[in-house]
Amino acid sequence: MSVGPAPNRPTRLPRLAVTSGDPAGVGPELVARLAASPLAADLIAVSDAGLLRRAAGRCGITLKLEPDDDQPRNLRAAGSLRVREVPLRAEETPGQVDPRNAFHVLNTLAQAADGCIDGTFDGVVTAPVQKSVINDAGEHFTGHTELFAQRAGCDVVMLLASDDLRVALATTHMPLKDVPAAITRESLTRTLRIVHTELIAKFGIAQPRIAVLGLNPHAGEGGHLGREEIDTIIPALDALCGEGMQLLGPLPADTAFVPAMRARYDAVLAMYHDQALPVLKSEAFDRTVNITLGLPFIRTSVDHGTALDLAGSGRADPSSMFAAAEMALRLATRKAKSLDTD
Repeated sequence: MSVGPAPNRPTRLPRLAVTSGDPAGVGPELVARLAASPLAADLIAVSDAGLLRRAAGRCGITLKLEPDDDQPRNLRAAGSLRVREVPLRAEETPGQVDPRNAFHVLNTLAQAADGCIDGTFDGVVTAPVQKSVINDAGEHFTGHTELFAQRAGCDVVMLLASDDLRVALATTHMPLKDVPAAITRESLTRTLRIVHTELIAKFGIAQPRIAVLGLNPHAGEGGHLGREEIDTIIPALDALCGEGMQLLGPLPADTAFVPAMRARYDAVLAMYHDQALPVLKSEAFDRTVNITLGLPFIRTSVDHGTALDLAGSGRADPSSMFAAAEMALRLATRKAKSLDTD
């Protein structure tokens, strides 16, 4: 983990907003542990100060909490955390979600997104939310990715990344029965253009190679197991290859992740949520980061849920939160350097 400004890093530390997720989940404890780390970023929690103080206490951590004054910092001591106050509607009970706090959660996300859009923050790192309780409170909510896309007014792509593998999704949070109709030439073209552009801009890959999975078993088996590959996926890939993109596929999902295949691409586009994520999570669950591509700002997240069974115990593993914050810091630093050279 980075412990101080590198010689070439701008004097001002990158300002990263951090949302604490559902108050009843492990998110507040993960934020406390992140604040206690020596991460070389100016961390601003968009949350409730009392919630974070109680979470830190459950983890045996002492935090120095202070209001965010929007002033730049060039150093941050471990345990120091600035807070942009978003009050709870009801004091949390770890492990027991409360619909009264759904609006607190949505407000933290809105303030973090708006702060990134107007340049107040250099990026946002999000802790897990409980989608069901937000919907139970009467607010339609499918996830962070969709909310941020709506807030920014742009098309986005969900990318899950570990040190060894990057997986983007053609569709995200929808029933499996709705996936085939959601995959069109237009949607695939839009998604692949975003992935291609962001691999260049965010990851510094000059000529990205993207593997594209088929929708059906064996990538349709020449039409015998489904025609989506023939009618939709292949025409979209052919057109984009004609524009100069390096695309491989459609590939059968059951062989696309073997080591010999991985050497041939920089990222994978999967057709639906559970087609590729089990591979990624089974080998790098504690090191996987959720990144939203296409936004006009940097957004990373843990790649796990609220873990209500662990909430309040102080035993939740912060590895994914650390990885998400490290990724946000790395992307923000790269962005700042690219702007300096323009």
